[in-house]
Amino acid sequence: MAKVAVMGCGTVGAGVIQVLMMNSDVIARRVGEPVEVVKALDLREFPGTPIEKILTHDFQDILNDPEISVVVETMGGLKPAYQFTKQLLEAGKSVCTSNKELVAEYGVELLETARAHSANYMFEASCGGGIPIIRTLNESLTAEEIEEVTGILNGTTNYILTNMADEGKDFATALKEAQDMGYAELHPEADVEGWDACRKIAILSSLAYGGHISYKDVMTEGITAIDDADIEYAAKLDCRIRLLATSRREKDGIWALVAPMMIGHENPLTAVDGVMNAVMVKGNAVGTTMYYGSGAGSLPTASAVCGDVIECVRKQDVIRRDYSFEPIGLLSVDEIERPFFVRYRGTETEAIRKYGEISHITRLKKYPDEFGFLTPVMAEKAFRAAAAGDESVIKWIRRGKKEEAE
Repeated sequence: MAKVAVMGCGTVGAGVIQVLMMNSDVIARRVGEPVEVVKALDLREFPGTPIEKILTHDFQDILNDPEISVVVETMGGLKPAYQFTKQLLEAGKSVCTSNKELVAEYGVELLETARAHSANYMFEASCGGGIPIIRTLNESLTAEEIEEVTGILNGTTNYILTNMADEGKDFATALKEAQDMGYAELHPEADVEGWDACRKIAILSSLAYGGHISYKDVMTEGITAIDDADIEYAAKLDCRIRLLATSRREKDGIWALVAPMMIGHENPLTAVDGVMNAVMVKGNAVGTTMYYGSGAGSLPTASAVCGDVIECVRKQDVIRRDYSFEPIGLLSVDEIERPFFVRYRGTETEAIRKYGEISHITRLKKYPDEFGFLTPVMAEKAFRAAAAGDESVIKWIRRGKKEEAE
């Protein structure tokens, strides 16, 4: 029998215990032995639940139990999750986590610690909830040179943007509804400012390109400035606004960006609504592949964690990965070329003089003093310089190029 412990019995941790109990027969058949949760660490009490019988408040009960070989870390945050995880790995116990903040901040160090002590550090659930994107990058696409990773990696922001577009709600109302539904935290800055998606694209990009990319180097913008007029302009242009996290390999290196993007229906990510997530990966041989599913939630995320647990139990030896811990410095996005959507209070003649041959000129009845347009394809640095000196610019949003969806 493989004995497992769970640290943190919140939404995901409780889901892990539920999945391992609910599917115990099929898991035992597939693994070749029963997999049982024997300890659960939390500060709270859980009277009348299955957790009550295995609950401990003392981390040492898990660390010092020689029969526990795999530990699930679903505590969230950095403290004490980092200290506990490092001690467990140093003791030769494998750790499976859903904690993207911990992976983004200390993943390199914890992977090195795991290697040094013949243990495994697994983090499938840290990106994309129940979507098996990390295992896909590690295994299914190992013959590929990855050229691009792009996706919707945050369900909260996607729910808000979908609600604004489909229900006509403003940002504040859509956010409040997301909080009432349990899709957004009371303090939602990590989601709406793009930090959560930033950590995830850094993790995925590190795996895709074979070196360590720090989330601190990823240019990140959130969705707090998106308003109902932006959504209406996008609809007039047959587009949707999505918070996209993207990294791409260029001839000179790799760049990464998290930002709201206006994308057309030629891009399959426009169909990803609500709290769902999706990731598109482009390889030099396979072309573009797409992975879609629940980006959050108790059981979908727990399913991904349990997949890591099962892999650790099946393979008691170190699960080899061709990880490189060498840092990858990111290119500036200044030279990345794309069209830009601009809301403008000047004249068409002035806009043409500033930006060249503008297109898709659009007007909204309720905003008679402005219009919207698309610039020609421009380098980001050139566009920003032009817009910064143009007092007629109300707001601008990047427009995805058609080839970015192929």
